[in-house]
Amino acid sequence: MNKTIKLQDLGNKDFKETWDYQEQLFKQVIDLKIQNRRDNTNLETPNFFLFVAHPHVYTLGKSGNISNLLLSEKQLEQKGATFHKINRGGDITYHGPGQIVGYPILDLENFFTDIHKYLRYLEQAIILTLAEYHIIGQRSDGETGVWLDVGTPLARKICAMGVRASRWITMHGFAFNINTDLTFFDAIIPCGISGKAVTSLHVELGVKKVDEFEVKEKIKKHFSNLFESEFI
Repeated sequence: MNKTIKLQDLGNKDFKETWDYQEQLFKQVIDLKIQNRRDNTNLETPNFFLFVAHPHVYTLGKSGNISNLLLSEKQLEQKGATFHKINRGGDITYHGPGQIVGYPILDLENFFTDIHKYLRYLEQAIILTLAEYHIIGQRSDGETGVWLDVGTPLARKICAMGVRASRWITMHGFAFNINTDLTFFDAIIPCGISGKAVTSLHVELGVKKVDEFEVKEKIKKHFSNLFESEFI
């Protein structure tokens, strides 16, 4: 059982290039699991965690509704954004500068075989990170991700989540708004949920810019503790 996680910060990287890279790592882990079963071996499977920020892009999950994208192809181009329909769960979301995106590619057989628990741990890592900034992050029943002021007219999402899993291997992950230009969310119905707002850490703190490196360090600490793992 391998509880080390190989951390890579990809910086600013195109969404499709990053997706292809995720698929490459995902396949690497799957192929090793297939080899173990075929050859009756017990080689350790690796775990990965990618940090990245994307240029402006809208992505639609496999069960999402394209009507939640409110822009035409021409309007997307004018906005300097791209669009991809992808193989994660969830509906539509936005990625862009000022957002910390995390893609854990874990073999959950190294940790626990429970997708529901996995999603709750992802949420908890963000909730604990927000607590360090004296912000109360919450879960909203039936709505994956991390929210503020749940159950009130001011409810707003600060971190979206959508994952894929096969043979207990995960990919995709979370998008945490830190210094995000929230006007880009006006072009979608975020996560297909009408009537609820989105927010960003810099807005909640009332500052011009939050130190994204510092936020990443906090996420790493809480993720590592929750999964009883070590980043390498």
